[in-house]
Amino acid sequence: MIRCHLARLMGEHKMRIADVARETGLSRVTVTLLYKETAQKVDLEALDKLCKLFNCGIGELLEHA
Repeated sequence: MIRCHLARLMGEHKMRIADVARETGLSRVTVTLLYKETAQKVDLEALDKLCKLFNCGIGELLEHA
């Protein structure tokens, strides 16, 4: 199972879903699915944008549990 730590990162940076969508250009739906850990697949470009926004590596965003 792959865990997504977007909710934690957003909390640490005091960001809302709308903030992340606006800053990255990703759709609210994409951000919401990752936030709720219900996404079935994720585009590599989306992961790249999130890593850039939070200045983190992919291992800090996703975890194989």
